[in-house]
Amino acid sequence: MTLLRVACVGAGYFSQFHIDGWQRIPQVSLVGVCDLDIVKARQASQGAPAFDDLQSMLAETKPDLLDIVLPPSGHRAAVDNAINAGCKTIICQKPFGADLQDARAMVSASEHAGVQLIIHENFRFQPWYRAIKQSIDGGLIGDVLQATFRLRPGDGQGEDAYLSRQPYFREMPRFLIHETGVHFVDVFRYLFGDPTHVFADLRQVNPVIAGEDAGFVIFTHKRGVRAVLDANRNLDHAADNTRRTMGEALIEGTDGALSLTGDGAVHFRKFGAFQEDMLLEPNTFDGFGGDCTFALQHHVVMALEADRQPENGAQTYLRVLEIEAAIYASAESGCRVALA
Repeated sequence: MTLLRVACVGAGYFSQFHIDGWQRIPQVSLVGVCDLDIVKARQASQGAPAFDDLQSMLAETKPDLLDIVLPPSGHRAAVDNAINAGCKTIICQKPFGADLQDARAMVSASEHAGVQLIIHENFRFQPWYRAIKQSIDGGLIGDVLQATFRLRPGDGQGEDAYLSRQPYFREMPRFLIHETGVHFVDVFRYLFGDPTHVFADLRQVNPVIAGEDAGFVIFTHKRGVRAVLDANRNLDHAADNTRRTMGEALIEGTDGALSLTGDGAVHFRKFGAFQEDMLLEPNTFDGFGGDCTFALQHHVVMALEADRQPENGAQTYLRVLEIEAAIYASAESGCRVALA
């Protein structure tokens, strides 16, 4: 079996989940991990060769796939370097690029070079959303009419908010939607299709950060679906690990309702009934988000082997960024915004 040669750039907090995922896929050989801080690269690499220069790593290891695990400001240079080095596949972390224009430039460059660019948007790969999608598509709750996700990670309070894990969060002028809300833009698209309109009311609760950290966004989807993102990073929910699901969800249809709890369990209540049935058991995975990073990586590897398009191709993912831009436009204007 010819192994897929994978290299990672970025050895910050979240890289541990990427590197662990690649190491668990039999079809993959992790050939390098790069970070400007060579000590961090060595600590994160789990035995793979460590580098402190991306161009050197690409030249020496010649990966088939570069996994970019950097903040948005570093995406474009990394994509350009991977294209120039002859990588055929690139996975780029979200938020994708500094802004929509930056993202479009990366998509254009990759398409021109014949390189497959995929966005590491992993929330749709969380096991509870796969179970919810299967239930909706199977008609379990009838016609979906309403959905709400209450984002409550509880990590945004105090003077030291985000310092221990991802301190660059504090400096982002657009934070709640650009960094976190895009997960749920993509999840709602996955479950209900693209929205046609958005309305947003955003605010800042913790004054030590630069951007917004709370707000409401109402999405209008086709076939009468209304979805609400009710988000506040300063508040929590009932869970032993508030970052497992990041909150709670309720999806309601004409024949019943699906609920997601903080333990990762999915429940179904038939319309008119008092009792709930458990469709998905509580999740006990110790890492991030029900092992969704591994699930996305495995999905990409299987798609490459089968020569089919994986989910979250960058061209398609531009729609998430267009919706993000509309959300901020709505919050600034106080008006409902139509999406082209």
